[in-house]
Amino acid sequence: MSHAVKHLAVAGLTALAAAACTAPPPPRTVPAAATAPAATPTGTAPTGIGALPAPTGPHPVGATTLYLKDTSRPDPWVPEATARELMVTLWYPARPGEGRRAPYMTAKESELTLKGKHVTGVPYDVLSRTRTNALEDAKPAGRTGGLPLVVLSPGFTMPRSTLTSLAEELASRGYAVAGVDHTYENYATTFPDGRVAECVACDSDTDPGFGTKVAGVRAADVSFVLDQLTGPHATWEGSSLIDPSEIAMAGHSIGGAAAAAAMLKDRRVRAGIDMDGTTYARIPKSGLSRPFLFLGSAGHEPAGRDTSWDRDWKLLTGWKRWLVLPGADHQSFTDVPLLAGALGIAVPGGLSPARSAEITRAYVGAFLDRHLRHEPQPLLDEPSPRYPEVRLCTPGRTACR
Repeated sequence: MSHAVKHLAVAGLTALAAAACTAPPPPRTVPAAATAPAATPTGTAPTGIGALPAPTGPHPVGATTLYLKDTSRPDPWVPEATARELMVTLWYPARPGEGRRAPYMTAKESELTLKGKHVTGVPYDVLSRTRTNALEDAKPAGRTGGLPLVVLSPGFTMPRSTLTSLAEELASRGYAVAGVDHTYENYATTFPDGRVAECVACDSDTDPGFGTKVAGVRAADVSFVLDQLTGPHATWEGSSLIDPSEIAMAGHSIGGAAAAAAMLKDRRVRAGIDMDGTTYARIPKSGLSRPFLFLGSAGHEPAGRDTSWDRDWKLLTGWKRWLVLPGADHQSFTDVPLLAGALGIAVPGGLSPARSAEITRAYVGAFLDRHLRHEPQPLLDEPSPRYPEVRLCTPGRTACR
């Protein structure tokens, strides 16, 4: 395996400066036919490509894609663009039925992501052929106001699709889940008219204050998405099923930093999860009283190499937990381990792909059940014999339990 191929597996996005960004060409238009992979019929399994584990909840899962345009602000990365355009995938409980599986990403998105991560030796469209579990555009199920909403924000340079396994699991448990592509911050976002926005922000990732800017941009994106999903001009046919009083946000890497930033900006976000991300948004001295979960790899142990969690812990004045998986890699909380075989790369970290997904789903789900459904979750209160890989940390103690 070449050094470049190993980079995605073992380096991840632990630091923004190590994100392997290169200056991209300007956004360009590609033929729509080149960006639309064929969906897989229900019940058939492609061979030789990645597949996501089935969700464990009682509900069938649907997925649909929304194009949202915020005309109230110019794009922060491309100032000549007078509006901020976003692509959002919604996963949700669906009515039983047959249909086509939702695509994981487009062929062009797969190509540019693999090129950006220097992955070679596999067809460039391989990620677009990943087998998902959700039915494309299935009819939403549920009662009016019955679905808590979870917003997911991916790591820098990574598309929203890399959190699909977690999203499908939460939807199967009765959540509406909105995965946001933060345009120009990942290698490729395809718009409905065939345009492909590439990673303009990748040329700025070593600038002073870059992380703070990204977190702020994403917080504004999330507020706009919430307006579009829960406001009087909601754009999704199932928006009436969402409970606007029960909203949380979870993010990976810089997306985790954005979860804290979104909570500080928008009180509609009742709870937040940072999965292995350095935090950038400064919590005021008065504190943040809404629930927050840190879930990270070994580098995020108290007094570890990343001190941002130590700084913010004392300012989190509400319910909070700090959980660490010493055997995890930065990408263990995403789909990357699940797709390592299809990409011909080593599985990142010391956990199996299935175990990484199981642990992430279990703890994120428990947090959301506790704070959006208000159900007791003993899993979050003590070390669990079911998940001995997970350590419960308290700053000031010599070791995590």
